[in-house]
Amino acid sequence: MAHPTPSRFPVVPPTLVAFAFLAALIALLTGLALAVPGPIWAPMWSLNPQAYDAFHRLGRTAELLLFSLACLCALTGVGLLLRRRWAWWLALLGLAANGVGDLVSLVWTHNLARFGSGVLIAAALIFILTLTPVRRSLS
Repeated sequence: MAHPTPSRFPVVPPTLVAFAFLAALIALLTGLALAVPGPIWAPMWSLNPQAYDAFHRLGRTAELLLFSLACLCALTGVGLLLRRRWAWWLALLGLAANGVGDLVSLVWTHNLARFGSGVLIAAALIFILTLTPVRRSLS
């Protein structure tokens, strides 16, 4: 059995895995909050009432999309833990989509604190993902 060549990054940086699982948890909880409405979710929706309105207008489609996103993010996290190349691509595409979404929102709303930080975080994570030792650590 061939052993992988050792590198400075024997596994994908834990931060990227944590972000994938955190995104899965957020999407799952948001989907649950829409599927099973109740007062328990009021504090969450008070943080972003515009999101509630937008999701509510989409109806069941929003729930389906959020549950799908949760599964995709969890799958990405597991794949990154297992050092799979396909998970690297999923993470890269997901971060790029998130960064583009934040960039569009930044241009649209001029909310630098909220969306500018999102663009910077996505860019930093994409940079980490594209480092040669990280790419090489994936099979």
